[in-house]
Amino acid sequence: MKLFAFQDLDVWKRSSRLACDIYKELKTCRDYGLKDQMTRAAVSIPSNIAEGEERESHAESARFLYYAKGSSGELATQLYIAIDIGVVDKNAGLKLISETREISAMLGALIKIRKGCVREDTADYTTEPRT
Repeated sequence: MKLFAFQDLDVWKRSSRLACDIYKELKTCRDYGLKDQMTRAAVSIPSNIAEGEERESHAESARFLYYAKGSSGELATQLYIAIDIGVVDKNAGLKLISETREISAMLGALIKIRKGCVREDTADYTTEPRT
């Protein structure tokens, strides 16, 4: 039985899975500072989505979605660093970065919806030639 509306959002599902994947990837990591930063950023994404969706207004929801989007960028940066210093395998890291990009794009689209920015252009049906 689902109790919260955020559980129906694909972006929440994917970001929750990403957080689990980050934990699994870093299971044996001995760089505890970087590991802590990366896992916190990863967990922050679905957590902020959930918190925002539980707020009373679309504006508040959008604010927390922005936080989630920021955490996505933070995680991508940390993944690039982790790849560079050999903490994360390059192929695995690039797949995780790709997922953070897709999640970030999904968040951007959801922010536009929450802010009421998504509007359909009106069609121009004039028969006059355009100049």
